[in-house]
Amino acid sequence: MASRIAPFSSQHLEAACRVLADTAQGLTGTQIGRLLQEIQVADPSPDMTKWKRLFNALAEAQNRHQVGNHLIMFINRAMNPVSYASNSGAFAWRRDELNVVLAFSGFYVRNDGKVAHADKANTLDEARARAGRLRAALESRAVHAEVLNYCRAELMEENYFHAVFEATKGVAERIRQLSGLGGDGADLVNKAFGGQQPVLVLRTLSTESEKSEQKGFVNLLVGLFGAVRNPLAHAAKTQWPMSEQDALDILTLASLIHRKLDGVSRFAVSM
Repeated sequence: MASRIAPFSSQHLEAACRVLADTAQGLTGTQIGRLLQEIQVADPSPDMTKWKRLFNALAEAQNRHQVGNHLIMFINRAMNPVSYASNSGAFAWRRDELNVVLAFSGFYVRNDGKVAHADKANTLDEARARAGRLRAALESRAVHAEVLNYCRAELMEENYFHAVFEATKGVAERIRQLSGLGGDGADLVNKAFGGQQPVLVLRTLSTESEKSEQKGFVNLLVGLFGAVRNPLAHAAKTQWPMSEQDALDILTLASLIHRKLDGVSRFAVSM
């Protein structure tokens, strides 16, 4: 993108820097310094908080040259897919969040990591939708982070069939992590939550209501695997169509299950 780009507002520039230098998912301080050097932008405050350091550097360059090209140049280098060969999740997260911010300025990050022009978004809902309608709808429902962790790439492609498949696999993986058990599907669920002395419990199982809830949760999990995960595992995508609405409902169910899993504990056997 060699043409002159109008300067970004300070709010837009700050929002982009906060994504790029996010504490958990962003670039490291070393990476920021190297990329600034590559685009020949001075690094006036290397000891500051990462996002402020990046903001100060890009804002100074923008004010001096009266163009917004430096932010785009930085993103193009920061989002080079080669750098994410072993961490595709980081690429997906940064691309998603940058696309929300950049939408207000009329840009977006393509699959190849390069910034391209787009129509400007005027609302946050519109900007979120640029990252995928299904993902935007899930975010509006405040779905559990674990749902997105397991199917982020599929959501970006609006691949509903595989997004649901990966999300249901993610439920099984989380049960294995919490319980220390192996196995899959109904067998895993019954070992982890079933019987008189389950490995994991939602509550203390000291009342009939708590025992009923535990049994109902087992049935819910078995139903998810039996009605959704198992058919998808054995059917071709063309033979098992997955609509956007079906995907939204199933992924919302997976979100509910993850919230329940947040509160499980090991079963205490009374002596």
